[in-house]
Amino acid sequence: MSASDRPVIGLTTYLERAQTGVWDVPAAFLPQAYFEAVTRAGGIAVLLPPQPVSPEIASRVLQGLDGLIITGGKDLDPARYGQEAHPATDEPRRDRDAWEDELLRQAIDHDLPFLGICRGAQVLNVALGGSLHQHLPDVIGHTTYQAGGGIFNRVTVEVEVESRLQVMLGGRPEPLAVPVYHHQSIDRIAEGLVVSARTSDGVIQAVELPTVAFGVAVQWHPEEAPEDIRLFEGLVDAARNYRKARA
Repeated sequence: MSASDRPVIGLTTYLERAQTGVWDVPAAFLPQAYFEAVTRAGGIAVLLPPQPVSPEIASRVLQGLDGLIITGGKDLDPARYGQEAHPATDEPRRDRDAWEDELLRQAIDHDLPFLGICRGAQVLNVALGGSLHQHLPDVIGHTTYQAGGGIFNRVTVEVEVESRLQVMLGGRPEPLAVPVYHHQSIDRIAEGLVVSARTSDGVIQAVELPTVAFGVAVQWHPEEAPEDIRLFEGLVDAARNYRKARA
């Protein structure tokens, strides 16, 4: 595949304190699995670290992209959906919250294809007016969705028939085993979003935005299933079409 056939996909990053060699500094980073999946799917990965943002800055950033991924990470600030913080909720990363919120808003306005992953699904829901369960064990009584210690559990999700997600996954109405690591989930779904996958206990595991050409977000971590890159391929295909339409 030539470089001209590869769409440019922006991926948001963490901004945390990190150690490497003699350095111990705040740093922007992203697990390699994310951008490896984009590359394998036929895209070119570009990292988008948190930074001061305005609608104009976000729009300018998106002009250089053909697709966007809002990645996983720390919990969203509950003040964004009108709640006090639960004791189990992470310290807020307000710079990242604002950055990703504005990128998503501008992506929707520009009909830029986007994929939300874990935190990314929650950012999408909150940006459009929804809310979150801050600590899922309080709701369902178990910790299956976040085992702790960096261990990704596998759970089975039921994908909605005729959803965009089902089409990306090959159109078969079969349960899907996915890797998860989340202690929060979507509670009140935002107006305009449609649920496209759940687990048997009712936890929302995927949503999509039908008003755009490609707007899908999953609560699981597809980058942790390197044997199945269909979600990344779906985004890359949509990004390629977006690029052609702009040419």
